[in-house]
Amino acid sequence: MTGPRRHDRLDRTATPGPHNSLHHWPSVKHPLRLVVNFLAVWTLRYSPSLALKRWLLRRLGATVGEGVSLALTATPDVFWPELLTIEDHAVVGYDATLLCHEFLRDEYRTGEVVVGEGAMIGAGAIVLPGVEIGHDAKVGANAVVTADVPPETTVVGAPAEPVGEDGTDSTL
Repeated sequence: MTGPRRHDRLDRTATPGPHNSLHHWPSVKHPLRLVVNFLAVWTLRYSPSLALKRWLLRRLGATVGEGVSLALTATPDVFWPELLTIEDHAVVGYDATLLCHEFLRDEYRTGEVVVGEGAMIGAGAIVLPGVEIGHDAKVGANAVVTADVPPETTVVGAPAEPVGEDGTDSTL
């Protein structure tokens, strides 16, 4: 994938005072909006119905394609679900997390997460804000995706790095 890197695509908002940025969350999102988001995300995490999961995500503002599958306990971003796009027939594995925000000490950052058509995200993987996962890409279980994943590429590890078809490092 070409174009800007993840960090270049993030919106940064400085937060005032001596507290870290998470301390200021009520000024960022209305508490009632966060409660609604949380209840919807909690419901879709534990619902066995893929249709209900897709419907709830769309109601939260996410762009969700046809045939998208989210496994049990897969967690989309609670604060900014509207920054999430999951394209047709993508699979998000058990306990995977798709983050569209980062609360840091002096700022918070938001960025779109795009999961391409037919992409697969393994169990327990974490995708950070601003990341684009290309079509038919594969993210291994427990990977931490800190950079874009090109189409038809498999990444594993923390941070996630490409591997060859046989599971070996593709740079060797």
